[in-house]
Amino acid sequence: MNATAIPNFPARSPEPFSKVLTKSLLVLLLGVSITCINASFIHVFSKHQILYLNPRYILFIHLVLNDMIQVMLSVILFVIRYTIYKIKFSICCIIILITLFATENTPLNVACMAIECYIAVCLPLRHSRICTIKNTLILIGLIWVTSIYVVLPDLFVTLATQPLDFFHSSMVCHKTNIFPNPILVKKSSIIHSVFLVIVWFTIFYTYFRILFTARAASKDSKKARNTIILHGFQVLLYMAKYVGPQLQDVIQQHFLVNYFDSMFAFYIIVHILPRSISPIIYGVRDETLRKYLKRNMLCKCSFTKDRRQSWR
Repeated sequence: MNATAIPNFPARSPEPFSKVLTKSLLVLLLGVSITCINASFIHVFSKHQILYLNPRYILFIHLVLNDMIQVMLSVILFVIRYTIYKIKFSICCIIILITLFATENTPLNVACMAIECYIAVCLPLRHSRICTIKNTLILIGLIWVTSIYVVLPDLFVTLATQPLDFFHSSMVCHKTNIFPNPILVKKSSIIHSVFLVIVWFTIFYTYFRILFTARAASKDSKKARNTIILHGFQVLLYMAKYVGPQLQDVIQQHFLVNYFDSMFAFYIIVHILPRSISPIIYGVRDETLRKYLKRNMLCKCSFTKDRRQSWR
């Protein structure tokens, strides 16, 4: 199971140019839209002390940054695969590595947010002592260290096993082409299986504890139940990348007639959709973030209106 930035399309698509153009424009539109939404949250976060001094929102913005990186690079790779087809190893390697870092960070970040929420609800008296800004930044550092330890060995093995000509060649930009050693596939399979178990256990444990605590403290547990459902759905989409090759094999076996359309739908669902619902789950549903986001939008609208009136 290798976490790739985009599904493994063939180098040259046999689809008509109009269809290729439509898919590329759709991916670009989705990518730009998600990036703009996430950028608005980052802007609001940076402007208000109540947000950037809160561990919960620090973790949220770290998630948003990873989503932005993953979406932008994933869209770039998608367009490259459909247009240029092949690029130099060095350029592809940099794009793949950064994309993999962001991709590996995201489920770990979601698990950390679940733990923070669990401490806030189930251990409220200890929350201010455990969830400090310093501890949050250390936790983010540990997330990056974990991702680096997962991803960089692939590069080192490739540098040690591939001939010099390999690093000067042009290729279809895909993880399996950049890191072709079969040992790395087994290594990724083992690591991602461990990640799958740890993250899902964390999500289930923390949010069911939150649900039980909410029921004990109040008759109305609807909000906690909805939070569990939304987080479970999001993590399910995030973790789908860990079984990506298996899903692609199923698509190839059962959807031969519409293979490219099926793979395109797979790419949207697995690699784009999870990054579009993060702002909804963690941003729009949060009262504080929503308040400052509305205020920021109103200020922009007022500024634009004043400028138009001044031009007149």
